[in-house]
Amino acid sequence: MTTNNHPHTPRLLPWAGQDDKPCYVIPEDGGFVSTLANRLEELQLRTAIDVLDHSRAALNQVQPLTPTELLFITNRLTESLSDAVRVADSRGRRLGQALHAP
Repeated sequence: MTTNNHPHTPRLLPWAGQDDKPCYVIPEDGGFVSTLANRLEELQLRTAIDVLDHSRAALNQVQPLTPTELLFITNRLTESLSDAVRVADSRGRRLGQALHAP
């Protein structure tokens, strides 16, 4: 996949590097890193959907959740939202519509 019709535009990867700095790759159709990034983005989005479904179910229980359970749900939702925003940012950049500057 090329980015915004510019095959040498760096792609934001769905993981962070050392010191939590963004990682980039020059996209290459069928390239190992690009394929790995595609698969990880898909997994992150599927996981976010699962976390959201489980969180909704837990919050709709008759019995109130404990503070520990609420903290767990909050942490998982935060992780999933962070991943989803990173995927959206990466895909937006490839369309020439970045969410924010790198």
